[in-house]
Amino acid sequence: MKVTATALEGVRIVTPEVFEDPRGFFVETFHRERYCGDAPAFPEFVQDNWSRSRRGVLRGLHYQIGRPQAKLVQVVRGAIYDVAVDLRPGSPNFGKWLGVHLTDAEPQQLFVPEGFAHGFCVLSDVADVLYKCSDFYVPGDEGGLLWDDPYLGVQWPVGTPLLSEKDRNNPRLRDIPPERLPAGGGRR
Repeated sequence: MKVTATALEGVRIVTPEVFEDPRGFFVETFHRERYCGDAPAFPEFVQDNWSRSRRGVLRGLHYQIGRPQAKLVQVVRGAIYDVAVDLRPGSPNFGKWLGVHLTDAEPQQLFVPEGFAHGFCVLSDVADVLYKCSDFYVPGDEGGLLWDDPYLGVQWPVGTPLLSEKDRNNPRLRDIPPERLPAGGGRR
């Protein structure tokens, strides 16, 4: 596997090795010793999630407050635009975002560290997204950012996304008290 750093410290693109032949292909999408071995480049993952969404759906931007989750995101069907927003206390990149295209045609993964909000929009007719989490989902611990917060300026490739009621009503970053950000902080 190849691990590539991005402009946001800690966010990485993982390109697993693909073995192809006339029958199709094989990809090892996670191997604990390679991902989390002696010098862990990734945390231990404790929960796997699978979402299926249709074209134009936007999920996010989500995070957990007291129990932040790192995520390893991959698309096994379709195409998405995946976004990570830095909400780490004291980070020089606080409020900055990174977006990448993930597709089933090129099996890459996006690693989103703890302290980031995460979201994606679907670019194909249907997308199946699998992601590993470093902590368990806790319903009362969730937070969210407004998908089109002008302060963030995320350049989503959809104009009028299909949103859940909760995501439609998420607050802007400037309206979130520091104690409601991951790990209880952040700077403005």
